[in-house]
Amino acid sequence: MNYWLMKSEPDEASILDLQRAGTLPWTGVRNYQARNFMRDDMQLGDGVLFYHSSCPEPGIAGLAEVSSAAYTDATQFDPASPYFDAKSKPDTPRWVHVDVRWRETTRLLSLKEMREAPELASMRVLERGSRLSITPVTPAEWQAVLKRLHAA
Repeated sequence: MNYWLMKSEPDEASILDLQRAGTLPWTGVRNYQARNFMRDDMQLGDGVLFYHSSCPEPGIAGLAEVSSAAYTDATQFDPASPYFDAKSKPDTPRWVHVDVRWRETTRLLSLKEMREAPELASMRVLERGSRLSITPVTPAEWQAVLKRLHAA
């Protein structure tokens, strides 16, 4: 089993949106490294830290799991979509996504609190200049986050 931190802007898809829907496609990823994580490394049942980004108080807002194998992200072919990619063709798509299933809405583990936690210091999301929307999380980091989320 692998673990991931997946960022979403809450005005586009929040943990509450995921809770209401049950499962959502993780569309719109347009970074090759993040795409490769979905395509090559994610497996059914992998744990997901659902992270609210680009908002007044960023942080981990809940837990989810990967609920599908990677498949073609149709938004790349839709000219009306903000994720349209004119260079991507249906017979040779560039972009894939996975589906994510809601597991739990938690208290917000803020970015500030994460930065202050020595046991989380190695998390990629905390690296200076880190902009990836999907990053791997180690089992030790996963356990440390769960402990913090459920301690308060």
